[in-house]
Parts: sequence; C-alpha cells; structure tokens
Amino acid sequence: MQWTDRIQQVKLWLVVAAVVIAVTSLLVSHYLVRDLQREERAKMEVWAQAMRALSEADENTDLSLVMAVIEENHTIPIVVLDVDGNIADYRNTDIPSSADTLAFLAAYGRQLQEAGNSIRIDFDDADYYQLVCYDESTMLKRLTQWPYVQLGIVMIFVVVAIFALLSSKRAEQNKVWVGLSKETAHQLGTPISSLMAWVEVLKESYPDDDLIPEMEQDVRRLERIAERFSKIGSLPEPVDASMNEVLDHVIAYMDKRTSQKVQITGHYPTEPVIVRMNASLFEWVIENLCKNAVDAMEGGQGRIDLWLLEEGDTVAVEVVDTGKGIRSRDIKNVFRPGFTTKKRGWGLGLSLAKRIVEEYHKGHIYVKSSELGRGTTFRIELKRN
Repeated sequence: MQWTDRIQQVKLWLVVAAVVIAVTSLLVSHYLVRDLQREERAKMEVWAQAMRALSEADENTDLSLVMAVIEENHTIPIVVLDVDGNIADYRNTDIPSSADTLAFLAAYGRQLQEAGNSIRIDFDDADYYQLVCYDESTMLKRLTQWPYVQLGIVMIFVVVAIFALLSSKRAEQNKVWVGLSKETAHQLGTPISSLMAWVEVLKESYPDDDLIPEMEQDVRRLERIAERFSKIGSLPEPVDASMNEVLDHVIAYMDKRTSQKVQITGHYPTEPVIVRMNASLFEWVIENLCKNAVDAMEGGQGRIDLWLLEEGDTVAVEVVDTGKGIRSRDIKNVFRPGFTTKKRGWGLGLSLAKRIVEEYHKGHIYVKSSELGRGTTFRIELKRN
C-alpha cells in the first residue's frame, strides 16, 4: 500500500510539474511575442514614414538615411498597396513559382489588411494614400509555435517517467513473486521427499492395497507442482509434445478429484496433435480452466468438454462448461490480476494462465462466449511452430 501511495504521489507531482512548466512557458512566450509584435509594429511605422519621405523627396533631399531605413528590413514580409489596391512595392515575400505574382501579392496584402497588420501612409494629395501591409517575421512565428513544441516535449517526458515508474513497480513485484515461488518450492522439497519414501514403505508393507498407487500419483503431482514453482522467473524451453496427452492427463486428474455430478469429456482427433510447448505448464493452464469451470457449477450437475481443433497452422483448445457464466461487464477483467468472483482465492489463476499462454507460448487465450446460466467457453490458440 505504501509503494502504491508513493507511485500515486510521484505521478501527481509529475503532472503538477508538467502543468507548471507548460503554463510558465506559455506565459513567458506570450509576453515575449507581445513585445516583439510591438517592436515590429514600431519598425513598420518608421519604415512607412521612410517610404513617405522617399515619395515626397526632391532632387535636393538627402535620402541616405531614408534608404538605410528601407533597406534595413530583411526579415519582415511587406506588401505596399495603393489606394486602388494595386501593388506599389513588396519585400521579403516568398511567391510560389506557379502563382501569378500580382494576383498573389494583392490577395496576400488584403489578407494582412483584414488581420489588422497595416499602416496607412497619407500624402499631400488628400485623395491618395498607400497601405503598408506587413506579416510577422519568421523569428516571431517560430517563437509563437515554440511553447506548443515545449509542451509536447514536457508531456512526452511525463509519459516516459510514468511508464518507467510503472515498469519499476512491476519489476519489483515480479522479483517478490519469483523469490516467494522459489522459496515455496524449496520448502516443499523436504516433505515431498519424505512422502515419497513413506509411499515406498507402504508399497512394500501393503503391496495389494489399491489406494497406495493413488497416493503415489498425488505425491508425484506435488513434485511436479514444486518443480513448476522452482522454474518461475526462468523462460521454460518448449519442445514438441502431444496435445492429446496433455488433455488426457488433465481429464484423468480432474475426473478423480471432482464430484461425480460433473462429467469431463475430451473431443479430439485420434492422431496425435503435436505442438511445440512446455507440456507441464500448459497442462496446468487447462487444469486451472477446468477447476474454474467446476467452481462455476457451484456443486450442481454439469459437464466440461475439452475440444482440440486443428485449423490450418493453428491448434485451438476450447474449454466449454455449463456453469453459471460470466457477466458481460466482467469478461474484459477476468484475466486481470486480483479479479475474482469467488469468496475465496487471490484472483491470480487466469492472469498466470494468460501469461503462460501468451508470453511463454506466443499464443492467445480469451473468452470466446459466455451466457449467464448457460456456461462459458474459453479458447486457446497456438501456432504449430
């Protein structure tokens, strides 16, 4: 609980930090852009006055300062329109090669005028004037866009940081589970060895007792369970194995440990269906599905059918039961760790089954169908190779 609280606090602070950085960046950029817009407006007013002075100059006027002001602008796009909307001059404007120059400049100038980026030049002739229409400089446009780029970078940082924290949490949880599993396997080793020895003693003392072979089978099963626990955390090596035999083992085991009210039947080809898998782990997956099916019958009568299907290069196993079914809103959660509809249990069986099928065997497991009061079908799909 403390670890979860710390994760939530860190995530919250990351979000708060991202918001503060983004808001600060937007505010600073807003003020910078506003100041630059004022500065460019002032430059354009000076430039407009220089154009007016150039137009009204005579042969005795010194135009060196005026020309310096006019030629100094290398960054701000300008279109000068006369009183009739004709092009009088233009500067720093990129014209598409396929466009009509005068038509493009006239439309561009009107667009700038409508946006409020124009300065009127009045002349001695009251009926004549010019409009200096100007656009933002390239630097100002880039500065306007920069806060959004920075915001995107901050959001990427937050997402990566949260993902790293969650990955670290999962890795820590996996280490705990692996350590607990190996310790469990180690602790089971000694009593299992003792039980195996006692079974041998009983076989010698009571060679005709029919229950001793069943006891031996259960002890062997405990040994396999301990072996599974000992291998958690390491990648099991898949080998070619018969899916028919895996299902037969599950049916034989479940049949003797399940109420006679529940009938378990296998339906598969007579020829062996060979699949590359870890038979011990896959057998546990089918067994877990069957146990869940038995629990879903709540002590009543029912049946479980195991179907082995060959569909091209895919081998499918379907576990069909006549239990109480799964609510539609719960189907998407059945493989989530900790989810369970039982009064007892940790809700880890289906989560582990999904991991065995999808991570270890590169297959797919899902709820094919479910109907309340009618039953559920789980389907597992594996590739042959």
